[in-house]
Amino acid sequence: MVLKVTLDRIEEHIAVLLIQPDEIHEISWPSDYLPQGSEEGSVLTLRIDVEPQDTKALDKRVRGLLEKLRDKQKG
Repeated sequence: MVLKVTLDRIEEHIAVLLIQPDEIHEISWPSDYLPQGSEEGSVLTLRIDVEPQDTKALDKRVRGLLEKLRDKQKG
């Protein structure tokens, strides 16, 4: 999914991005992660993808941690 957003303002190191075209919904984004040269009024593109391999690895890791906690409780 690709979103176009407008950089509305920066407040205490948090950028407020308005999702185009209606600019009703906001996204709070760390200003340190804005592209160089971004300023109020800049139009930016955000790309959001699901990462199946990373999701699977995270799930495996979390399940392992939960198993360790259960073993400690039995213990």
